[in-house]
Amino acid sequence: MADDYYNILGIDKSASAADIKKAYRKLAMKYHPDKNKGDKTLEDKFKKISEAYAVLSDPEKRKQYDTYGSADFQQRYSQEDIFRNFDLGDILKEFGFGGGRGGFSASFGQAGPRGRSGFSGGNPFFQNTGDGFGQQRAYPRTPGKDIEYEIPLTLEELIHGTKKTITIRQGSTTNAVEVRIPKGLTQGKKIRLAGKGEPSPHGGPAGNLYIKSRPVPTSGFSIDGNDVLMTQSIKLTQALLGDKLEILTPSGKTMNLKLPAGTSHKARMRLPGHGIPHMKGNGCGDLFVVINIDMPKKLTDKQKKLIQELKATGL
Repeated sequence: MADDYYNILGIDKSASAADIKKAYRKLAMKYHPDKNKGDKTLEDKFKKISEAYAVLSDPEKRKQYDTYGSADFQQRYSQEDIFRNFDLGDILKEFGFGGGRGGFSASFGQAGPRGRSGFSGGNPFFQNTGDGFGQQRAYPRTPGKDIEYEIPLTLEELIHGTKKTITIRQGSTTNAVEVRIPKGLTQGKKIRLAGKGEPSPHGGPAGNLYIKSRPVPTSGFSIDGNDVLMTQSIKLTQALLGDKLEILTPSGKTMNLKLPAGTSHKARMRLPGHGIPHMKGNGCGDLFVVINIDMPKKLTDKQKKLIQELKATGL
């Protein structure tokens, strides 16, 4: 069963921001590793209360937590997400915890694998470094910032997928990143490249790079989600009598479309499954052929005579 952050801090769901902060400060004073060196159980307790505070002290994260509940929230949010933009070092300093000779040393036990502190077993958001007094000071291993990049894609690239090399700024350097664009990356959707965002200021994991799509106009077609619309011009007689049309789909396939007699101007004829693929692989959108009836601006004498005869029949 997932931990309940409110229970961990000993508060109820109506607690104010000040109540949350007060509860965390009280528990941090009790379970801080400086007061319980070598006690793994209490160290884990401190990690739990810090995680709870990271979520409940952030209005947006708290709203998501209250909406989805403990289990769903922890499935949706990774540890990186939970501690993003959460500077535990500054918070503990505000509560009177700090390195140096006075107060708590903020030492979190002996370094574990890869030089991490005792926190490395659960929440990788601390990094040990010497403080000049033979002690270890813990810095929050906050992830780097995420980067969002909007990439222009043609209709063909949305249908078939593609590879793109983009240039982004990561910290103080500019790097080329090759991106594999999957089929169906339509507007509003995005893909994540883990660890390709901004580097962490304190040795934590890098942020993520999010690639978003910006479909570019394609002659003769327009895009609506995964559906594609195209305009097909026909003659007045075709609209009146019906016909069979050859349609070239966006993927390059030729399809026969039956045009019923009496088709109206701007009518939409649907070719199911000939639009843009869905990213998750469950089929494609549709192709809609929008009928445009070409009305002649000038008539020959013969055409005028025939139209007059049609008029006389009540047409």
